[in-house]
Amino acid sequence: MAVAYIPSVAWTWPIGTPWETPYIVRYASNLDDGPEHGAPLGGMGAGCIGRAPSGVFNLWHLDGGEHTFELFPACQFAVYEETAGESRTYAMATAGTGLSGWDWYPAGGTAHYIGAVERGTWEGGTYKALYPRSWYCYDGIFQAELTCEQFSPIWPENYQESSYPVAVVVWTAHNPTERPITLSILLSWQNMVGWFTNAEASPDIRQREDGSPFYDYVPRLRQSAGNVNQVVQDETTVGIVMDGAWTGSPSEGDGQFCIAVPKAEGVTYHSRWDAAGDGTDLWQGFAQDGLLKNVVDTTSAGSDEQLGGAIALKITLAPGETQELPFVLSWDLPVTEFATGKRAYRRYTDFFDRSGRNAWQLAQTALASYQTWQQKIIDWQRPILERPDLPDWFKMALFNELYDLASGGTLWSAASPEDPVGQFGVLECLDYRWYESLDVRLYGGFSVLMLWPELEKSIIRAFARAIPTEDSKQRIIGYYYTVGQGEHLAPRKIKGATPHDLGAPNEHPWLAATYPSYQDCSQWKDLPSDFVLQVYRAYLLTGGDDTGYLAECWPAVTETLQFLKLFDHDGDGVPETGGAPDLSFDDWQLQGLSAYCGGLWLAALEAAIKMGDILQQQQKISGSFAIVKSQYQRWIRQG
Repeated sequence: MAVAYIPSVAWTWPIGTPWETPYIVRYASNLDDGPEHGAPLGGMGAGCIGRAPSGVFNLWHLDGGEHTFELFPACQFAVYEETAGESRTYAMATAGTGLSGWDWYPAGGTAHYIGAVERGTWEGGTYKALYPRSWYCYDGIFQAELTCEQFSPIWPENYQESSYPVAVVVWTAHNPTERPITLSILLSWQNMVGWFTNAEASPDIRQREDGSPFYDYVPRLRQSAGNVNQVVQDETTVGIVMDGAWTGSPSEGDGQFCIAVPKAEGVTYHSRWDAAGDGTDLWQGFAQDGLLKNVVDTTSAGSDEQLGGAIALKITLAPGETQELPFVLSWDLPVTEFATGKRAYRRYTDFFDRSGRNAWQLAQTALASYQTWQQKIIDWQRPILERPDLPDWFKMALFNELYDLASGGTLWSAASPEDPVGQFGVLECLDYRWYESLDVRLYGGFSVLMLWPELEKSIIRAFARAIPTEDSKQRIIGYYYTVGQGEHLAPRKIKGATPHDLGAPNEHPWLAATYPSYQDCSQWKDLPSDFVLQVYRAYLLTGGDDTGYLAECWPAVTETLQFLKLFDHDGDGVPETGGAPDLSFDDWQLQGLSAYCGGLWLAALEAAIKMGDILQQQQKISGSFAIVKSQYQRWIRQG
């Protein structure tokens, strides 16, 4: 098959094949979408969209920090093929629901375990993923050989395009027969402007059975009154821009979507079809000859209407010919709002603007640049894929596990004088929705540190700024309920304590830290050491020359070490754990000296001495470091 370069280590799954024994969540209250997840589309912090191995679009992380998993069948590709006087047309997903007038891709079969193609039977092709690229390799249904590659412009040390809210989908079509084949590929989309914001402005915070806090997220799905679609084109591009009834500066959820293709003779479009009906108003014409009716209808949606837009590209392949057909989906939703009135602009607005009217410009940029983006991703991945000392499963995991940097409820804010590449954050997970849990990122933060080092330093700076702050608000500590001990209260954040995390999407991340209240995190004996070690680690592994970063973090380093030393009640040089679970392993009741916390403490003191020496040599510390250094050395000797 004539396709783009697909690395052999890519994760592989037969299109349309169900899982025999999918993972089941631990608690009934935890999120469980099932196994139908694929590599996400969209830049880091731009909001992302997920398309499953079955071909459906079903994951919608378009509101910062929030999770929506739902199928909107009007968002779909379709393929028309005609050869030797016969035609066939399918929407390219096997799990279509709704739109009963459409014919869905007839793939399916069985498979026994992940990636083990040889252990199953199926027809229709395979899905492959090596993030940020993924592919649908269709087989056995059409006469043409079809591959659909999709990606977003994510590669290391790229602080611009990696933030873009765009998805590039490149179809490669090859004719292996001795007769011409006519193909038409269609992309339809539903106008979703205004949907992705919480209808509950101040949702109540409740506790799960495991003691963790949560709140209800109620997006404004299908509230489309006033939305409108418009056909837009210039010398190189044809697209449909989907807008809403909003005016002025955008609020959360306001903005635009756009679908676009290169301008060519075979492009047709339909700007307004009924996305809530059976789909025949779009499908009948397309299934007949692969053409849309070139409908241009800018009538806005009524209160009970759902708008769809579609664009198609029709070609004829000579025997043996191969063509590449790029499509782009873009969106411009520039605002993320946390608590009411607390908001941030997304990073990509530094390169476009904050108007919320840039979906067309984003699509044009993607169509003009996608081949360069694609090559940059290949160039990044190839040296690792070619290493003979790494097993294939490890190479696959190294890239595919980066998906969380886009779909982990990720925030990436616009730049400021204080944060020249913006502020960044990834949730601990979608059930525990708070950003950059410090104990977890001690071992889990290497992807950001090694690939986007300036983002790593922005995260550490945010912790440094939070350490001298305090929040005396009393909170119920959930752990004690789980062990039947009733109500225990503690202040949210004590001055000098290292925060557990950088806050949650329903408050004000980066400013309101330590969101969870399962334990009193100000008492944790590992967090201050975790912070100090990560300050020094980021300095060393990003070149060992950014003494400005080191100096900015230094006051927090000394303050939080002094705070932690307060828990050394017997004066032996090592803080003691206090009996209640007061460390990252937050169900362990440890009393006295801890090898884990004590080892981190001694390492943090050594790191602090190294940092202090560097800053003293560079004259970036006011006063003498000698007294502090002597104190740290004494604690090390005792410890």
